[in-house]
Amino acid sequence: MLLLSLLAACDGGPGAPAPAAAEDAPTWHADIAPIVQEHCGSCHVAGGVAPFALDDYAAAAPMAASMAAAVEAGTMPPWGAETTAECAPRHGFKDDIRLSADEKERLRAWADADAPEGDPSAAAELPAPVELGLTDPTMEVAPALPYVTSGTTDEFRCFSLDPQLTADAWLTGLQVVPGNAEVVHHVLVFADPDGQGANLVGADGTYDCFGGSGLSGGGGALLGAWAPGAFPFEAPEGTGIALDAGSRLVMQIHYHPLGEVAEPDSTAVQLRLTETPPGREAVLALLGNASSSIEGLDRGVNDRGARAEFRIPADVPDHVESITYDFPRGSGTYQIFMAGTHMHYVGTDMLVQVDHAAPEGDEPATECLVQTPRWDFNWQRGYAYDAPLDEVPVLRGGDTLRLRCTYDNTLDNPGVRTALEDAGLSAPADVYLGESTLDEMCLGVFGIVL
Repeated sequence: MLLLSLLAACDGGPGAPAPAAAEDAPTWHADIAPIVQEHCGSCHVAGGVAPFALDDYAAAAPMAASMAAAVEAGTMPPWGAETTAECAPRHGFKDDIRLSADEKERLRAWADADAPEGDPSAAAELPAPVELGLTDPTMEVAPALPYVTSGTTDEFRCFSLDPQLTADAWLTGLQVVPGNAEVVHHVLVFADPDGQGANLVGADGTYDCFGGSGLSGGGGALLGAWAPGAFPFEAPEGTGIALDAGSRLVMQIHYHPLGEVAEPDSTAVQLRLTETPPGREAVLALLGNASSSIEGLDRGVNDRGARAEFRIPADVPDHVESITYDFPRGSGTYQIFMAGTHMHYVGTDMLVQVDHAAPEGDEPATECLVQTPRWDFNWQRGYAYDAPLDEVPVLRGGDTLRLRCTYDNTLDNPGVRTALEDAGLSAPADVYLGESTLDEMCLGVFGIVL
């Protein structure tokens, strides 16, 4: 993860003499430094979550070949949504952190020329650091107690936060501010309308959770997902997510310890709230197998009986679970401004599409919303369409929503090896629905304007 595999591919070192380069080869100062700062600078900096920095020539040059390979393979920067032969969304996505084809070519040419430094006096202007903070936040809430993680096993801890809402409010923006960026890997934030989380925390101010909020009854609505380098969540203009008076929040943090006692973490959440009702209500909806219900679950080839079952058999590399939702005619119109996917460690690919009963305008009869063909639990995020609200995909009464989740429950899947290690097992076992590391889900994440 995070280019750890690149370390084995390094040639030379900071003290090795720089080889002669072709005259027309890209150089660090003129060509590469701006690319690295724009696409890698939020993680690969001193004190960041990445295991090494890339913020100067001495640090980046030994990694040149491996950087180019990781970018060409699509493993870096971490971005799951891709255009594939079966999924070509009509719109691109906002805040897309991937390199352009030209940037990839320059990075490869620099690596192939043995990473020339170039002339510092002729350095290109570096782009301004990406501003990741929320504009005009109303408040910032954080746990009362900092948390200290240690060891080598990832931890998933939930915190109960109190924004002290004395009246109904609407959320229009949210951002996570990591306290100790070296160990905070990703964060999910949920509404907790009943304040259940406050009764779950222990003496350290946290409770154990994985994959969700850990609240009974399905918990509250998802409000935001964050990974290093993520931009703030912004509700479409004129909309907001409703939060009832007295609601608390649950913040789930995935900690990636460094093998030693880390500095205390006090990760906070920035909120932009208004008590003035917006013109329209937005929601972040989770649709799919989030509970024991099999409603909508299609029967698969590996199911053991006549009835559909959510079971991922051991030692099967390409098991598929699919879920179909038919929206009754007359059930309304929903504008989808964001789409995402959610599985656990066994998942490898997820596709979400809509079959339109009566396509309008340039809508195809079957419209793919998002596909994450190289699913990675550690880098989940939502993908907001780069389009005006009146042009985003629409779900209407009579349409059908389809989710397809593919799993690899073999030791060839690194996620399975991680889950087995966490469970103290050495061989794959059948995987069922649940919120533990060796359980699975098949969930679509949707930003919807009602």
